[in-house]
Amino acid sequence: MKREHKRLIVVGDRVLVKSEDGEERTKVGLYLPPTAIDAQAVQGGTIVATGPGLPMPDLADASDEPWRQATGNMRETRFVPMQARTGDFALFFRKASVEITFENERYLVVPQSAILALVRDETHVQDD
Repeated sequence: MKREHKRLIVVGDRVLVKSEDGEERTKVGLYLPPTAIDAQAVQGGTIVATGPGLPMPDLADASDEPWRQATGNMRETRFVPMQARTGDFALFFRKASVEITFENERYLVVPQSAILALVRDETHVQDD
């Protein structure tokens, strides 16, 4: 995500979420029961950026110490793909998120494992 001359890069299997204030019904039409709202156990928001995913080990290098890279044997890093995409609405566990402020805007950084469900606009889905 880019603002003015700064760039915020989300790393690993995390997503950057612009949170929605705790309401009974979300903007995308999901109903959150009072128990979820009262305890703030579940929160929703729109994903504005995603990390690349978890890096995959290079299984072709079967040495005893796979973390060591032989000189001249650099490969392009591959990642386990993310399920979450920019523009999705995510329901996630509030306790797993970390609040940050970037360029005077508040966001939540959420690990993909804390996301319970995604709402995706099917008219904008890309073919994989």
